[in-house]
Amino acid sequence: MSEAEKKSEAGGPGRVAFLDGRGELPMLEISTAWSTAEIYFQGAHVTHFKKRNEPPLLFLSQCSRFAEGQPIRGGVPVVFPWFGPREGLGQHGFARLKAWELKEFAPAPNGSFSVRFRLPDCPEASAFPSFTADYVVTVSETLKLELAVTNTSTADEFVFEDCLHTYFEVGDIRAVSIGGLNRTIYLDKVANFAQQTETDDAIRITSEVDRIYLNTSAPVEILDSRLGRKIRIEKQASLSTVVWNPWIAKAQQMPDFGNEEYERMVCVESGNIGSNQIRLPPGESSRLTVELSSGPLR
Repeated sequence: MSEAEKKSEAGGPGRVAFLDGRGELPMLEISTAWSTAEIYFQGAHVTHFKKRNEPPLLFLSQCSRFAEGQPIRGGVPVVFPWFGPREGLGQHGFARLKAWELKEFAPAPNGSFSVRFRLPDCPEASAFPSFTADYVVTVSETLKLELAVTNTSTADEFVFEDCLHTYFEVGDIRAVSIGGLNRTIYLDKVANFAQQTETDDAIRITSEVDRIYLNTSAPVEILDSRLGRKIRIEKQASLSTVVWNPWIAKAQQMPDFGNEEYERMVCVESGNIGSNQIRLPPGESSRLTVELSSGPLR
């Protein structure tokens, strides 16, 4: 284990520790004056973010695998360069299964702490035009996530999907409402991808939900009356929002997810999926940015 500590010009401590995490997978532990976070190199996967005097923001399954080449269940999986299944290939792309390279880490004058990862070259990437993918995680009073993809090809368009598949910790899913998506068209995976239009200002989950909301850049809020907390998800360069909770039957079918854990999680995911996929011309870049904040429910 090694540890580095730096102080910002504002005097706030910023500390990063290099640790062996669960399953002996390498990880970073970041501390700021406001919060702590944990990031595994595999998938550049943020598994933990917690503000002082608040419950954890992110849900992590107690049954999650922590093994090389196996997805981590919870936190913020980086889904790239495709979302969902793809014939003959794995679910949700290959980025979440690769050990990303740490390129830099540094405190900022405002007391925040940022780390930048890069997806390494890998055989799976050869099916696409040449590209780079960088991921910047900034830990402060909020959690800010930026996935920057550049098409380094000189001739070919790079078509891909991306998504930050965020699992949120809630007190009781039955006491949660989700706002910000009213009048938005969505694809309902539970109903064989039927196209629907959201009619509720406050979405409540009482059964399995798996929806891809399209053509929306709006912020989303999770109101949690059990924990007395409001979570706000703000995003840029994202036109899709996914809302997912597996509910009872599907939770029991997933080997890396506890039978009752659906009660204390909900996924609200930001990205560009399906008809909102990104078509990146040669030499161009895209930057999916998500900022997660929380505070007391009033």
